[in-house]
Amino acid sequence: MKELFQTLYDVLMDTLRVKSIQFTITMSFILITVVVMLVVSLVLYNKFSTTAEENAFLSTQQVIEQVQLNLENYIKGMADTFEVVDAKIAKSRGIPTDKLLEQLETIASTREDIVSINLFTADGGLVTGIHTTEMRKNTRLLEQSWFRSALDNPNHLTFSLPHIQNLFKDPYKWVVSMSKGVSIMQNGKWEDAVLLVDINFKTLDDVFRTVSLGKKGYVYIIDDSAGNIVYHPQQQLIYIGLKYENVEQALKFSYGKYMDVSEGEPRLNVVRTVNNIGWKIIGVSYLDEMMTTRKEVSTFMIWLLVIVLIFILLISSFMSARISKPIKRLKKSMEMVEKGHFDTYIHVRGADEVEQLSRRFNLMVSRVRELMDQSIHEQETKRKNELEVLQSQINPHFLYNTLNSVVRMVGNGKNEEVVTTITSLSKFFRISLSKGKNIITIGEEIEHIRNYLIIQKMRYKDKFDYDIKVDNEILEYQTLKLILQPFVENALYHGIEYMVDKGHIHITASRQEERILFQIRDNGVGMSEETLKNILSGQVKSDKGSGVGLRNVHERIQLYFGSDYGVTVESELEEGTLVKIWIPAEKVQP
Repeated sequence: MKELFQTLYDVLMDTLRVKSIQFTITMSFILITVVVMLVVSLVLYNKFSTTAEENAFLSTQQVIEQVQLNLENYIKGMADTFEVVDAKIAKSRGIPTDKLLEQLETIASTREDIVSINLFTADGGLVTGIHTTEMRKNTRLLEQSWFRSALDNPNHLTFSLPHIQNLFKDPYKWVVSMSKGVSIMQNGKWEDAVLLVDINFKTLDDVFRTVSLGKKGYVYIIDDSAGNIVYHPQQQLIYIGLKYENVEQALKFSYGKYMDVSEGEPRLNVVRTVNNIGWKIIGVSYLDEMMTTRKEVSTFMIWLLVIVLIFILLISSFMSARISKPIKRLKKSMEMVEKGHFDTYIHVRGADEVEQLSRRFNLMVSRVRELMDQSIHEQETKRKNELEVLQSQINPHFLYNTLNSVVRMVGNGKNEEVVTTITSLSKFFRISLSKGKNIITIGEEIEHIRNYLIIQKMRYKDKFDYDIKVDNEILEYQTLKLILQPFVENALYHGIEYMVDKGHIHITASRQEERILFQIRDNGVGMSEETLKNILSGQVKSDKGSGVGLRNVHERIQLYFGSDYGVTVESELEEGTLVKIWIPAEKVQP
């Protein structure tokens, strides 16, 4: 688990490196995902919110319509019962009769919600009734609304507001009264009367309390005249409802909906009117509960966005790392090539483009390496040819001077010296040619310089002398030919020729561990530091002799044997010059 978190941390840290292709890919994935998720979330949020509001309204509407239907059915059932009672009374003669009371008892027994059935004369006298007790005094019967409405609108069934039945002593039940003006036969003549049927309001209350409109929603009923509350789940609001419920707004609708903010909390009110009696059923739903779905959707969308972002971050980091890894490897390989490592070869697997790019890179590096090798070979060949041309220039110049000396010696009759000079000259050219070989033995190189000094000794007489000391063990080791003659020539022409005193050239060759050291020392006039630099840089060439510069010998040695070998020169004015030549200690291959 620790390794997994460490890997994720490393991936995230790599991702946060600005200007990297991995960062670009990761951020592109994240930005695209965030934009798409935000757009989709907003669209879905608006759609779900609108749908939730519509569903909440439809749900409230359906509940209220069902309440309306149930109430209408209940009222119709009670009205039918009332009509049956009315019919029985209309058929009776000489009320009250035992038969009528029996019939009324039977009708009342069919419904538990009937509290009492009573028949009053127009002046308030009780004619007959069931489920009644002794009437209370001072009931003001003639002033009660249901009684006056029955007399004022005969043959019209009237429903009263819920009230305490106060006509009889005990049990003071909460009822809704149905009343109607009727005609009865009494003492042989028809008289006006009022039929009263009291319904237990608790039955209606039980029905309405089962209605659910969320946790705080409820249903209440008002009449269509003054907006009096017929029913409210908080029964005390029947008296103070006008101060709490916005019934004035409800009275404007027979069928519809409106928003109510009178109490500070937005509430949706759905209005339906009960047929026949004109009561209005108002369903109240609180918007904060309706908006719960919207909040749940928004919370869900936020968490979904966070989870998706984390998932996309990990996936995009992993994918971008996979995509950028071969490119990073290619970049590192290019940096190696930039540093001069042309033997770099990469094998990158990835997308087709990356794989093709890696193959092209390998081909390019291979081609550059070939071109560099070709250029090096051409430069080496060129330098070799130049050095061979310079080397070939030694022979005509030196030959011309030597032959002049021979002619003078012949003219002076110095035949022995002529023989010595001619013999040394022939050996000198034989070693110079060496059948076209550039590599000869140290013994042959020493023999070559000895013959050169013999010839020069014949020319300069007593101008200088020389000595050569060589370890016998290195005579069979290999060396480049003609590496000593240019320095000896330079010692003669630039060091000793201008001396008053006799010059001396000392030549040694010895093995120093895995290297061979040649030393050429003269006691000539020496050189200044500036002149020495010019000679080593090739800017000064001899106006006599071969014209092969000291720098060319140094380059020949490094060209054949490497940069660990070459020539060093030490010189001081009036003190002489010391030349050291280093080559590897290697025997000539058979």
